[in-house]
Amino acid sequence: MPASEALLTTDLPGVELRHRGKVRDVYDLGDHLLIVATDRVSAFDVVMPNGVPNKGTMLTQLSSFWFEKLGHIIGNHLVSTVPAEYPEPLPRFADQLRGRSQYVHKADRFDVECVVRGYLIGSGWKDYQASGAVCGIDLPAGLRQADRLPELIFTPATKADEGHDENISFEVMAEIVGSDWADRLREVSLRLYTEAAAFAAERGIIIADTKFEFGLVDGELILIDEVLTPDSSRFWPADQYAPGQSPPSYDKQFVRDYLQTLDWDKTPPGPELPAEILTRTAAKYAEAYLALTGQPLPDFDPS
Repeated sequence: MPASEALLTTDLPGVELRHRGKVRDVYDLGDHLLIVATDRVSAFDVVMPNGVPNKGTMLTQLSSFWFEKLGHIIGNHLVSTVPAEYPEPLPRFADQLRGRSQYVHKADRFDVECVVRGYLIGSGWKDYQASGAVCGIDLPAGLRQADRLPELIFTPATKADEGHDENISFEVMAEIVGSDWADRLREVSLRLYTEAAAFAAERGIIIADTKFEFGLVDGELILIDEVLTPDSSRFWPADQYAPGQSPPSYDKQFVRDYLQTLDWDKTPPGPELPAEILTRTAAKYAEAYLALTGQPLPDFDPS
C-alpha cells in the first residue's frame, strides 16, 4: 500500500476481530488486544467512503508520545507499537500494522468518558447558552464562546459503542463506577489535562478540552484507548485564538466545513471527499504532531 493511500480497513486472517469502530479495528488476543488506527474519517457520526492518508499513524504515534510523557502520573495499557515484537501471527501483517497499531493489555474498562474542559466550546457552549451551566455545573454570567473557564470542569459522559455519548452528572458517574473510583478518575483526569495543557501551551497549542478512558489491569488503574489526539481533544493554534468565536482546530474541521456546503442529510452513506480536503486535513494533523512532539510525523514504509 503506497504511503499516499489511506488504509480504510484491516484484514488479518486468523485473528479475532472484536470490534470495528469509526476509526479503529480492535482484535482480541486473549489477555491482550491489538488496536489498529485506520485512516477512516467520520463526521456527524457517519464514516466517509474515503479517508485521510496517515491519519491512523498520527493518532497512534501521538498517543504513544503522551503515554510516555504522562507515565509518571499514571500507567497505561501500551505494551508495544512494533509489529516484529507482536505474537504470531501478527508480524506477518506488518504492512497493515506498521506505525498505526498498539499491542496492549486488555483492561476491565470503566464505561464512562472522563471529559475535562478548560474552555467554553462545543456542547458546553450550547449548554451554557441555554442554562448558564455546563452539565449541571453553574458558571458565571457573561462568558463568551471559546472563553477560558474560570477553573477546569470535569464533565463525564456515558461510553457508547454506537452513536453519541451522553453527558452525565458526577453523581450518576459515581453510581456507575462507585464513588471512590469516581473521585479517583476525576482527580487523575484533571492532573493529566493540567500537565498536558501546560506542555502544549509552550508549543503554541491550546488544548480546549479532552477526554480520557481508564481501565483496571490486576486491580491497577491505567490509562487506555487513545490520549490527547485531535480526535479525542480540541487543539487550537494559540496565535489564532480569539474568544467570542469558534477558533480553527487541528482536526477534521476542513471535512466538516466541506460537508456543510453539500445538500446531504447527514445520514449514511457519506459523500466522497475531494482530494484537496483530505490533503489539507492530513497536513493539519501533521502540523499538530510536529508542534507537540518537535518531530515530523515518522514515515513508516508499508512495503
